[in-house]
Amino acid sequence: MESYTIKTQHFEGPFDLLLFFIERDELDINDIPIAQITNDFLDYIRQLEALDIDVASEFILVAATLMRIKAKMLIPRKEIDEEGNEIDPREELAQKLIEYRKYKSIIDEMSALEDNRHFRHTRGNVSSELKQIAEKALVDIELESLNLYKILQTFQQLMRRYEDEQNRPKHQIVKFEYTIEDQQNYIFSTLPKGKKVKFEEIFLQLENRIHAIVTFIALLELLNLQTVALIQGNGVNNFWLEAL
Repeated sequence: MESYTIKTQHFEGPFDLLLFFIERDELDINDIPIAQITNDFLDYIRQLEALDIDVASEFILVAATLMRIKAKMLIPRKEIDEEGNEIDPREELAQKLIEYRKYKSIIDEMSALEDNRHFRHTRGNVSSELKQIAEKALVDIELESLNLYKILQTFQQLMRRYEDEQNRPKHQIVKFEYTIEDQQNYIFSTLPKGKKVKFEEIFLQLENRIHAIVTFIALLELLNLQTVALIQGNGVNNFWLEAL
C-alpha cells in the first residue's frame, strides 16, 4: 500500500504544527513546556476529528510520543546516562524540531531556484535527438537477443514483486475514546474519601492495554498534582492509593 500525505488547511505534517505552537508562544525549543504543547497538539487533532477529517498516522504517532514524554517527566525517578546525569526526555524531540526547522527555512529558496530553472530552455535539440537514438538502439538490441530464458527471468521477477507486495505488513489505526480527564474521574470514583484502595484494583475493570496506559498516565498526573497519595505497604510491590 503506497503512503500518502494529508495536508491540512495550515500545516503539512506534525512537526510543522509543533513549530507553529513554539513560534506562536515564543517558546524555547530546547526547553519545551511539554504539557502545554501536548494539550495544544491534542486539541488540534480533536478539531480535525470534529470536522470528520481523517488524521494522518504521523500526527497520531507524534501525539503518542508527546504523551510518552509527558509521562516520563511525571515519573519522580528520572533516567540517567552513563555519567550519572539526568536524561531529558524532550531532548530527542527538540533535536528533530531543530533539524526540521533548518530544512524548512530553505524551502522558499529552493522553490525559487526550481521556478527559475523551470523557465529555462536549453539551446538546440541535439540532446533530445541523441536520447531518442540511444533508446531506439537499446530496444532493437534487446529484441534481437530476446529468448525464452530472459522471458522466464522477467516472469520470476514479477512474481517475486507480487509476493513481496502481498506479504508486506498492513497497519490499521484503531481509534480509542479514552481520555486522561475521563480516567481521572474514574480514579476518583474508585477512591472513597478516607479509605485506601489497593493499586491493582484501579486496573482490574479496564477493557484493554490502551485503556490501562491512559489510566496510568492519568494517575501519574494526579500524583504529581498531589490530589492522590501513593502509600507503601508491607512486602514487595505492595502499594495503596488514597484520595487527598
